[in-house]
This record gives sequence, C-alpha cells and structure tokens, in this order.
Amino acid sequence: MTEEIYTAVLGDMEAIYSRSAETGITGLTLLPVTDKKHKDRRAEVRSLAEVKIIGDNYSGDYFGGESMKYSETTLSLKYDSQSVHTDGAVTRIVTRLKSDKGLCVIHTLTHKKGRGYVSVETELVNNTDGDIRVEMLSSFAVCKISPYLEGAGENSMLLHRMRGKWSMEGRLVTETLEDLLLEECWCYGNSKSVRFGQVGSMPVKGYFPFMAVEDTKNNVIWGAQLKCPSSWQMEITRGDDGVCLSGGQADREFGHWIKTVKRGESFKGHVAVLSVCKGSVDSICARLVEAQEDALDVPESEEALPVIFNEYCTTWGNPSHANIEAILDVIDGKGIDYFVIDCGWFKKDGAPWDISMGDYIPSKTLFPHGIGETARLIRSRGMRAGIWFEIETVGRLSDAYNNTDLLLKRDGVTLTTRNRRFWNMTDERVIKYLDERVINFLKENGFSYIKVDYNETIGIGCDDGDSLGEGLRRNMEGAQDYFKRMRAAIPDLVTENCASGGNRLEPSFMALSSMASFSDAHECVEIPLIAANLHRAVLPRQSQIWCVIRENDSKKRIAYSVAAAFLGRMCLSGDVINLTDDKWRVIEDGISFYKKAVPVIKRGFTHIYRENVTSYRHPEGYQALVRENDELILCVIHSFKNAPKEISVKLTADAEVTDTYPRLGENARAENGTLTVSGIEDFVGCGVIMRKKGAHNTKN
Repeated sequence: MTEEIYTAVLGDMEAIYSRSAETGITGLTLLPVTDKKHKDRRAEVRSLAEVKIIGDNYSGDYFGGESMKYSETTLSLKYDSQSVHTDGAVTRIVTRLKSDKGLCVIHTLTHKKGRGYVSVETELVNNTDGDIRVEMLSSFAVCKISPYLEGAGENSMLLHRMRGKWSMEGRLVTETLEDLLLEECWCYGNSKSVRFGQVGSMPVKGYFPFMAVEDTKNNVIWGAQLKCPSSWQMEITRGDDGVCLSGGQADREFGHWIKTVKRGESFKGHVAVLSVCKGSVDSICARLVEAQEDALDVPESEEALPVIFNEYCTTWGNPSHANIEAILDVIDGKGIDYFVIDCGWFKKDGAPWDISMGDYIPSKTLFPHGIGETARLIRSRGMRAGIWFEIETVGRLSDAYNNTDLLLKRDGVTLTTRNRRFWNMTDERVIKYLDERVINFLKENGFSYIKVDYNETIGIGCDDGDSLGEGLRRNMEGAQDYFKRMRAAIPDLVTENCASGGNRLEPSFMALSSMASFSDAHECVEIPLIAANLHRAVLPRQSQIWCVIRENDSKKRIAYSVAAAFLGRMCLSGDVINLTDDKWRVIEDGISFYKKAVPVIKRGFTHIYRENVTSYRHPEGYQALVRENDELILCVIHSFKNAPKEISVKLTADAEVTDTYPRLGENARAENGTLTVSGIEDFVGCGVIMRKKGAHNTKN
C-alpha cells in the first residue's frame, strides 16, 4: 500500500512524493499534468536516494557487479520531514530521510516558474558515531514509470541514449526494454539493472550523461541529464511492473569511487536535471537543454553569436606572425569577429606541437616580434584575439613534463599516456604556475579569447587518500575551478571548451564556457549529422561548427560546408588565402545568411528529420533540421548519396520564405504548413529562413 506525502504542481509537471506502508521507503515520481488516470500496477515505491556504505549488506537479487542499488543503507532511510520554500519564481522542495544510525539524506528539488525541468541535488550528512566510507550515492532517482500502462506495459517502452566517440559525437540510440532484458521474469523474482556511463576525464567519450524513457502508447517521455565533468553513471532498473531511473557519481564497481565522510560532515552529489512531458525525444531534450540556457554566463560580445576564424585547418599546428598576417589581409572586412591562433605557437624548432605543450613560451622563430604584436595586429583589424591552450596536460618534450612533484600519480607512479602527463589541479603550486603561464600571458599580450583543449583522459583516476575515483573527481573539480579563476581575472574572457573536439559536451563544462568545439570532424561529409545531433545535448548558440574551405572545393561543396555552420556557431578555417572571388562570394553570402538566422539559432526548438541515414561516414538519404521560435523558422537541409530530388518538411505553422542560402528562388516554397525544396542533388547543403505568418519583428 502506498501513502502519498505531497504533490507539487510545477508548471506542466507534477512531482509526487509517496511512501510505502510496508517498507517505509520514500520515493519520487514525475508526471506530466494531465487528466489521464494512473493505473493500479505492481510497482513498488523505490527510494528517491540510493546510498551504499562500506559494511552494508548488498541487495542480493544477483545484483553484484551489476548494480549497488537497494543496499542496507538505502533500505534503512525513512521519511523524516519535508519543507517547501518559495523565493520569487523559484520553488524548492527539501525532503529529509534518516536512518536509525544517524545517517541523513537531504534531497532538494528546485523548479523555476515557466521552466520545463527541475533540478535535483542529493546531500549525505554523517550524523553517525564515526566516519563512513561511501561507495555509492545517487544524484537522482525516480520510480513508477510508466503509471499509464496496464501491467508491465509490454512492447510499449523505449530507452533513448546518446553515444559518442571522437568525430562522431551525439548519435541517438533507441532500444526497447525487451531488447535490454528489462522484462520481468515469470515470478518477479529478481531485479535487473542496465548501468552505463563514462569513466575518466572525458565525460562524453562513450555515452553522454543523458537518458530518456518513452511510453509510446501514451506519448509520455521522461528524461535526465547529469552535470558531471568526471566519471558518472546512470541506471534503468526493473524489479516489478514499474521502471526506475537513477544516476550520479560513478560508484565503486563502475568508477572505482570511495569517499570518506567524517562524522559531522556532509557530501553533495552532482546536480541532475529531470523532466517529463508529452511528446518526442526532441521534446524532452529541448526541456533538458533549457537548463543550460538558464546557467549561461557569457561576455556581452557573445550575444550576437559572432563568427570565428580559427587558423588550425589553415596552418595545421604551424601558426606564425607571417601566415596570420596573410590570412588577416584576406578575411578583413568579411564579417568575421574573432580570430583564434590555435596550437603550435609555443613549439620548439622542429618539434611537433602535440608533445610540446606545458611550458607555453612563444616561439621566437614563429613570432619574432613577440606574440603580443600578432594579437595587436588581430585587434587592429577589428577582431577579438584568441589563443589555444591545453591547460591541464603537459607534453613529453616540455620542461614541465619532468616536474613530477606537480603531476598526477597512480599507484605512486606518474600517470603517463603515450605523449602526455597531467597537472595535479588540486595543488596550489600548479595553480600559481598556471596563473603565470596562462592568465598573466593573456593579460600581457591582449588576448580576450581562450580555446581550452584537452586531448587525453585520466581514465579510472589518480592517487587519493580515499580512492582513484575520488582523486579523479577532486582533480576535475580543481580544473573547473581554474575555468572560474580565469573568468574572474578577465571578466570579458570568451572561453571555448574543447576536448579532442567534443568530449566535454556536458552541462557543467558548458556552464563555464562561452561555446564548445562540436567535434574534430573538420571537413567531413558527416558534419551536419553530428551538428544536428548536438542540438539534443547542448545549446546551438554554444556549439561551434567547423566550416573548413579548401582551395579546390567546388562552389557546391563550399555551400555544403557553410550551410552546416548554420546548425550552431560558424567557425571558418582552411585555404582562404587563394580562393577566387566567386568562391568568396559563396562564403560571404553564407555569413550574411547566418547573421540573419542568429535569433532562431540563439533561442528556439529543434526538430530533426532524417531519411535512410545509417552510416555517418558514408551517408545516404537526407537530413532536414527545423529550428523555430515564436517568430522565425530556420530549416537547414543536407542531402547525401541517393537523395530524393525533392524534400518536403512539415512545419508547425504557416510561414513565408524570407531568405535562402544559396539563392534557391522558386525551388523553396512554403505552402499550407509545409516547406518544399526541389532541385535537390546529392551532397548539397542549403538553408531557408521563414517568418511565421502573423509574427512580429523582435530583437535578438
């Protein structure tokens, strides 16, 4: 029997807190506000916080090695109190659970009026008689999904996840619960959990910290996103007709994590963002990504979503004052706002850039008058000067590589990969060194944009008094503190988050950045696929898309590359010096179109449509991404091999075409709520801006 403790209506969502009369366990269920009745199903209340302490009994049910949920401590936590606080538009629901031994969990759910998501934070307070060693703590846990289905709801539920690897970030993977073996056995005799996540300091290298479960019969979808820069995990668990979702810091089994919490002290887990709605996976992703909009703290210059030029794909790690001056002479006056000097500016003569980072002394060969003079030249052309650093690692040819007292260790040995070692970001001596080599360098040379790259992962962790996983967690906390330190020292600093392209595209790093490199897919045909994927994970206004132009590219190929940049922030690079005037006109027309599309790139809702796309490297069919706000609709179309000659996309409102790229003329028609683009060939890219009928002009 279940007792309802409290129900909060939070916009178009309900947060329902309930307690089991048999076990005393307190759980949380999120539902859309609807008149649809809940079913009386065989679904137990599961705890809104999962905790495992060393010394606990394990749950049994064959869970060992698969999950650390349902531990002795979790089962001992009983409802103590609940309070609701309203401060202006913000509501906080604080629920306290206690065990007989004095362990306390403080679960805080926060909602801001008008938002389609809630934030959840879980704090563990040790009021026991001694120190405890925690080996699992959830950030969130929600249960009783889906209460609209009869029985187990067979053939009705899907799990959505996002996969990622280098240059193929954000691929959506959808599976049935039956395919995941999350279908109850004949006797409901044991629970089953699918635990997934990422281990190391590249938090989206395998999976993005996201999950969504969809009830396809009732068109309801639940979603969660973690704010975590290090090892994390999520679980979907089933022991009866109900499904439970949970996640947080990667536990001892999955992430080598143990944390000592001393008597009288507390520990907070990572923040999670949760939502539920009626709609599609695009609908739930838009609500989760909305939380990143609220967390934005960027310089004023970022509000216009300026165009970037990054010289990496022009010089390939060999920038110099001479070649930068030549590039500036060509791009001056073409609508470019930021110029970024990428890697290699510090390398010793004859040395590769990717094993030389760490000392950060500008090359006198490449910059004979000092790199500050190059930054001055960039600024004299009306552009903000930017520069590349890989702050947290050192290359094997640098002097810093041998400063082992300041580097991370594992098992007492300096943690070393093929070409890199890692600064200990919790050591004040490291911070002092970086202040001199990074912050003071930026100030003294007039750089107000920093590209922070990160091209290796720490893996399972580093030495710490508690565990390798805790060493990793603390080190990444130190790294993020340094992002904050740079911004405090240079308030108008534009920060680009890069990790071998897109391996840090998670909310806590995005909150510390103006934008992020979307991928290292510099000039591949799959760029529009990756860029569209990332609308489900990060704000398009923060997703910097490579637009690399080659001297031998046809105008058709140039338009394909330029149109891909409409899916986020435009970043030009490549063979721009020797381009003919007619090819430059294709680029300049694209820059002009991009700037008209900025209001809807900046704020909007995204729908992704694809046909016959399976392989990314060798794509077939087409993709149409539609992004809209109250006034404008942007449609970006890319065709691949064996594409149809005509593509039609359903719109949510009647609209009229106001601009196209390239000039499509009568080939782009918006009629009766449908956009049709004809004359399609294989591997073309185009954009269409439409104004909704009856909409009024608004400012960005």
